[in-house]
Amino acid sequence: MTATTLSRLPLSVGVGLKPEHVQTILDTQPDIGFFEIHAENYMVAGGPFHHHLEQICAHYPLSIHGVGLSIGGEDSLDDAHLERLSTLIERYQPAVFSEHLAWSSHQGTFLNDLLPAPYHQKTLSRVCDHIDRVQEKLGCRMLLENPATYVAFSDSTLAEEDFIGDIIKRTGCGLLLDVNNAYISCVNHGHDIASYLQALPLHAVGEIHLAGHAADVDSIGATLLIDSHDAPISQDVWHWYRFVIERIGPTPTLIERDNNIPPFSVLAAEAKHAQSMMMQTREKA
Repeated sequence: MTATTLSRLPLSVGVGLKPEHVQTILDTQPDIGFFEIHAENYMVAGGPFHHHLEQICAHYPLSIHGVGLSIGGEDSLDDAHLERLSTLIERYQPAVFSEHLAWSSHQGTFLNDLLPAPYHQKTLSRVCDHIDRVQEKLGCRMLLENPATYVAFSDSTLAEEDFIGDIIKRTGCGLLLDVNNAYISCVNHGHDIASYLQALPLHAVGEIHLAGHAADVDSIGATLLIDSHDAPISQDVWHWYRFVIERIGPTPTLIERDNNIPPFSVLAAEAKHAQSMMMQTREKA
């Protein structure tokens, strides 16, 4: 199918919108490129979330990020969930809509997690069918986010980067490159992150995510990184972010923090740092 695109995000850095920061944002109108929301938090007709979001959208572009479509699941997409998502997209006309390469529901049961799928032809066909359905329903091109994973399936026949590349070729969707997820997965599975990043379809990146993670050890004492979104962005992730933007140029970038929420000034400082790195890349080009 041929998908249309929404308006574009600015080549700048945004921050995930959290209720704790709404009043600060409305009072100070900080110098932030855009805000991103989780779609599932806004799938109601009214209430304070919508009241505040409408005010913020009067001044800033919006990115909507989904966590509940279960794109990688074995079941058909949930029609009711997709309808609610369509209503939300129509209401706010965001610059970008994105979802995860993961599954979160099965046979009517919703699991509050983003779970991995095996990478083989059967899954590839199913994921492509799901993405085609979403893009047709929404009338726009979606971005697909690379996952953070802790286990790999023995029956996988494709590398993750090839799997993602095939999806993008077949559906025309874009890539939301989560650098933190890429780093976590490569460390956990012992892969070379430079090779992984360079093998991805970087030409299709429409947005980048940056977040913090936690470190643990597995049952045999090896390092295990957890996608916790509760800490500052690590120096390693900043390094690989520079690696990416040196190859693809300035790209809309989001600072994510979903747990252990700090004052807005902390996230604004991370956004300023990312913006500075983008400007340095632009100057070198």
